[in-house]
Amino acid sequence: MDWRDIPSLAALRAFEAAARHGNFSEAARELNVTHAAIAQHVRGIEAELNTSLLVRAGRGVALTDGGRQLAAALSDGFGLITEGVRQVAADAANRPITISVTPSFAENWLMPRLAGFWAAYPGEQISISPSMDLVDLRRDGFDMAIRYGNGDWAGVEATQLVAADFTIVAAPSLLKGRIAESIADVQDLPWIFEAVHRETRKWVTALGMDMDCCQMNEVATLSMLLSAVRAGGGVSVVSSALVADDIASGKLVAVMRDQREGLGYYIAHRAGDLSARAKIFKNWLLTQSG
Repeated sequence: MDWRDIPSLAALRAFEAAARHGNFSEAARELNVTHAAIAQHVRGIEAELNTSLLVRAGRGVALTDGGRQLAAALSDGFGLITEGVRQVAADAANRPITISVTPSFAENWLMPRLAGFWAAYPGEQISISPSMDLVDLRRDGFDMAIRYGNGDWAGVEATQLVAADFTIVAAPSLLKGRIAESIADVQDLPWIFEAVHRETRKWVTALGMDMDCCQMNEVATLSMLLSAVRAGGGVSVVSSALVADDIASGKLVAVMRDQREGLGYYIAHRAGDLSARAKIFKNWLLTQSG
């Protein structure tokens, strides 16, 4: 379709309103413009189509044959547009709140708490996409994402959900009653690291651990690492947000922690572009971070 072949939509709206009301003044009030603007739009269409569409009739206007034909077509067309817009808006209002979140954070922090949201907001649907991939919130259709970092990402509004730190953890079954308060206290035990992310190795090395002397194993994912650590397979370093429940319940022991300013899990979404339902979910998430 070539929009250059038809009058402007503003002009067509003005004519349709004038034709429906039979009066320029009523059309002007509906569209919140002046009487003169409606008249100018109608004259412009008539000039472009080289035909008369409206004629004066008492204090109002009446349609010519050409005017009736165009008015009927516009009424049908604008009706379809209105219905289409309403349907899309209704679909958007009823679709699940969509969130992209890293798999480990979803498994270890979000999912154990989500029942509380559903209890508070029964019937509200949440669609969770666990992924480490970089997402385009608008293109990929996500209301928000939860990601780890400093929150200084361009083009999004980021709110810290959980402050993160590096925490050395081990299962009581591995420690066997050993008092462990530093790396030196657990350096002789087996260690488990994630194969891809190497920041934790740099941290423990900076604290004095000799990586060449310790017994070290690698696993592919953080979920695998946490399963192995919980089973007593080794000592590891993770964000305390992911093991807070384990530490609180005694399943894991926190040997030592190091807080990094600004580092954490952030709720990210397009600035100023969050639906009322998504705002409710975001606010609920923030109540869970204490």
